Amino acid sequence: MFKRWLRQTTVATMVALAPMAAMAQSVTQGGDVVVTFKDDVTTLDPAIGYDWNNWSMIKSLFSRLMDYEPGTSKLVPSLAESFTVSPDGLTYTFKLRKGVKFSNGREMVASDVKYSIERAVDPKTQGPGAGFFGAIKGHEDLTAGKATGLEGITTPDAGTVVFTLSRPDATFLHVMAINFASVVPKEAVEAAGGDFGKKPVGSGTFTLKEWTIGQRLVFEKNPNYYVKDMPHVDKFTVEVGQEPLVALLRLQKGEVDIAGDGIPPAKFLEIKNSADGAKMIVDGEQLHTGYVTLNTKVKPFDNVKVRQAMNMAINKDRITRILNGRATPANQPLPPAMPGYDKGFKGYAYDVAKAKALLAEAGFPNGFETVLYSTNTDPQPRIAQAIQQDLAAVGVKAEVRALAQANVIAAGGTEGEAPMIWSGGMAWIADFPDASNFYGPILGCAGAVPGGWNWSWYCNKDLDARAVAADSMSDPAKGAERTAAWGKVFTDIMADAPWIPVINERRVVAKSMRMGGGDNIYIDPTRVINYDAIYVTK
Repeated sequence: MFKRWLRQTTVATMVALAPMAAMAQSVTQGGDVVVTFKDDVTTLDPAIGYDWNNWSMIKSLFSRLMDYEPGTSKLVPSLAESFTVSPDGLTYTFKLRKGVKFSNGREMVASDVKYSIERAVDPKTQGPGAGFFGAIKGHEDLTAGKATGLEGITTPDAGTVVFTLSRPDATFLHVMAINFASVVPKEAVEAAGGDFGKKPVGSGTFTLKEWTIGQRLVFEKNPNYYVKDMPHVDKFTVEVGQEPLVALLRLQKGEVDIAGDGIPPAKFLEIKNSADGAKMIVDGEQLHTGYVTLNTKVKPFDNVKVRQAMNMAINKDRITRILNGRATPANQPLPPAMPGYDKGFKGYAYDVAKAKALLAEAGFPNGFETVLYSTNTDPQPRIAQAIQQDLAAVGVKAEVRALAQANVIAAGGTEGEAPMIWSGGMAWIADFPDASNFYGPILGCAGAVPGGWNWSWYCNKDLDARAVAADSMSDPAKGAERTAAWGKVFTDIMADAPWIPVINERRVVAKSMRMGGGDNIYIDPTRVINYDAIYVTK
């Protein structure tokens, strides 16, 4: 059955680009689009960038062996023209598409793929995505500094890349579609001298024309992109430094096309009930969990009873009300729509008395002082203040530091700096639709590194081993077993309580009347906003 599934998967994905081309022919081509965000992005380097607004931009600047049909989580070949998988699931052979060029004019070849993934894994890069490639043979040696490359990537010729895995990996094709697997030219990285994130060279749908720090980024259509009639717009400009309320007013005046930060709760009902509200609002489910990290390397959060008490202290229903009901309370890291989510798991109930009792057992009968970091875009500071008030009720005095997103990310990725972080405004939205993505980068040992996204600095070797075992179940016949194994990992994590899962939030975006395309490309399951697929109707 396993061999037959592999053959079926390969054939299906080899021909799956056809629907993309068909869709492209049925929409309007051309036009310029304006997008707003409050915060500037820090980098467009695909090996390093990992926040929710630069993720979509990076997706459009670079290409990968695999990608997704727009607005879906259906995998299709991209830079790969075809691929095959060995019966044992340990060898993936990709045949590259011919004639693909980087924006510097050079044709992309197999050695570029090898270089790019080795660069993403190399600890010298200090990128947060190294752990995704853990199944590739030689990964441990490269991350430990014992090797300069990955022995599991070979290039028999300029058009072929072969990956040899040390274990089967059910997520491997998804990993080949994430930003960290983007293909970059070595000469451009080296010429940038450490500044490749500001001078990106890729083979994606767009190229970066201009970046004026603190003001705007301008992306222009790549005329040499290898999929016909993609992207649809000629240019999109991202204006930064825009307060969400101002961005909405400008959108209503026709000066802005997409308000990237969403609709602040204070304006939601007004926009929703306006004459054009139904045409302007995109409201959709996303694989999202908003949480508070508890830094297990910082006292008193090195004490599990303190962390458990914090989980009991937060009134999550009040936070959903701040968001106009556009969220539901969370009790585990996985969101309800993700396979593996345990509907029967109760988690930690909101209970002030029990929280106080646990703190007393832990040696803090009078509480303690700490710091709670948050992004400074509405409504995140208000949510942080609500959490602050809840903590005060159990004797914990938390200073709220509301900072620009980049500063919060930097504080989280520095061991010992941020005791607590409210993740709202970034939170965790799945890179790909698999339970494993809610573990490795944000709760696994591989993410607890400088620059990583495991801001709890939590590392449980036993759970890591169980995670590897779950992902090694690559035979679809074991799909239910794998899903159950992952679900148990996440509920068992809650005994250690490195997080306070707070909410699972719907994403609400405002777009101008002239913007076309289905709601799923403004709330794309793998991109947040799919700049490749948006188009102008008039």
